[in-house]
Amino acid sequence: MTLVKQNPRTSNILDDFFFGFPTSWGRDAQNNSFGTPPVNIHETTDGYHVELSAPGRNKEGFKVNVDNGLLTISFEKQEQAENKDFKTIRREFNSKSFKRSFSLDDKVNADAIQAKYENGVLQVYIPKKEEVKVAAKEIAIL
Repeated sequence: MTLVKQNPRTSNILDDFFFGFPTSWGRDAQNNSFGTPPVNIHETTDGYHVELSAPGRNKEGFKVNVDNGLLTISFEKQEQAENKDFKTIRREFNSKSFKRSFSLDDKVNADAIQAKYENGVLQVYIPKKEEVKVAAKEIAIL
């Protein structure tokens, strides 16, 4: 009898890779197993544009709040009533509740933040205050 000590972490990774393929391949990335959807943040001269990828959700489930310089974007999953007319054999659609928070500095106008949900992307516009906006200035060369 040979005794072999295995690293349980490595064993699980290999098991997941070989025994889960192809049924679970890429599912962690698609279902976002960490619970938070990915975000892109762009800065322009007028403000910041936050894009949160959250396809398949209803805009009524989103909440965008600002409190003490903290922008919080959250989504509450509504439970679906069970349908007695049919039996679900496989369910891969998944939308989890989540909450993301971002610190705002004093350069932004928190009172004028706008949000819209379109084509699976929540778009939040955070305008800069007027005194912070930098106007382009041409310097004369002597």
